[in-house]
Amino acid sequence: MSATEPAVEPAHGWAGADRGPVTVVLHGGGPGCHATSDFAAVMALRPERRWLWVDLPGYGASATGQPASRRSVTAAADGLAALLERVGPERVDVLAQSYGGTVALKLAADRPERLGRIVLIGSQPTPTPTPGGAGPLRTDPGLAVRARAEYYGGDGPSPAKTRALLAGLEWYDATRIPEPTVLARFRAGTTAGALATATLPAPAEDLGHALGAVQAPTLVLWGRHDPFAGPAYAAALADALPRGDLAVIGRTSHHPQAERPATVAALADAFLTDRS
Repeated sequence: MSATEPAVEPAHGWAGADRGPVTVVLHGGGPGCHATSDFAAVMALRPERRWLWVDLPGYGASATGQPASRRSVTAAADGLAALLERVGPERVDVLAQSYGGTVALKLAADRPERLGRIVLIGSQPTPTPTPGGAGPLRTDPGLAVRARAEYYGGDGPSPAKTRALLAGLEWYDATRIPEPTVLARFRAGTTAGALATATLPAPAEDLGHALGAVQAPTLVLWGRHDPFAGPAYAAALADALPRGDLAVIGRTSHHPQAERPATVAALADAFLTDRS
């Protein structure tokens, strides 16, 4: 983003309590992902928290307005910073999934005074979390790009393709995927803004160089069967963060917050309220 290009403020809304510390909720980057789809169950389980859900440019409610001009971690972090300057308190916590977690790390590195504690679920901000280590730990670096191309290619998106996407990449037990979740993702992934965003190049930013600047206490929360990267990647990422910690949840894939929301809510709540 150039110095003269204004940040695009993402869509947002409030849930839970009317007052108290704010926890920002950021969604993943898959087709149709948006904050209330990714985290509705977790937010409902903790109504005593004050939630600020955010749909990043090109996703969810943000995609119903002006389409994103590019899919960029830096642009999304700048937009989030602009939103927090306007509506947020001086310091917020973050609960984020995948792409949203990478955006949170970028903001934490650039604006450490804005973020308190961070919970990252399945985020992959760099191919190699450990400099000079064993090399890339991702299971398949091209998986997300191929999945998006297949979803939007051919005859285009459909509820059946949406269910297949969730079953193959996001849920460990595909028989438990609720039909309302499938339809919400399908609708959000087929707005004019979402379709325009789907044609943009995937973000290629490697935040490996910035991880050491993230001073916020960060819990790396991982699904044991995440197809994008396994627990070894999660452990390396936690080790690369100055104040990183790790929790791996069994019998889950890339979206444990949707598949096992009670477990994620308990882990996130314990971490976000631990001020030691």
